[in-house]
Amino acid sequence: MKLVVVTPERKVVEAEADEVALPGVLGYLGILPGHAPLITQLATGILSYRQGGTEKRLALSAGFAEIADDRVSVLADLAEEPGQIDPAAAERDRVSAEAELPTATPDTLEEIRTRIALAEARLEVARR
Repeated sequence: MKLVVVTPERKVVEAEADEVALPGVLGYLGILPGHAPLITQLATGILSYRQGGTEKRLALSAGFAEIADDRVSVLADLAEEPGQIDPAAAERDRVSAEAELPTATPDTLEEIRTRIALAEARLEVARR
């Protein structure tokens, strides 16, 4: 199946994949060839895909995915490969966002949680 991941700035991935895992807003979605057509909103997290025996991962910020005709098209606000991630900066971002949690308001809580999720996704992708 074909996987295409794009951000507003560039095409990040265009590859054949045997399996794709996407961070949906209600949980992770596993996509295999022949999957039923679907359009879904994505959450911040890790997109992973397999090519043969190799797994590749991206840190992904919110977006949308369309699955149809053995094609997975992802439009994300941000998608970073391991080589693009600065683990020290991601750790600083996580610590900074966590420090803001005790003073969060209903208006700022979701944005802080998203920053923490993105920092954790970056750290996990960078570690592998």
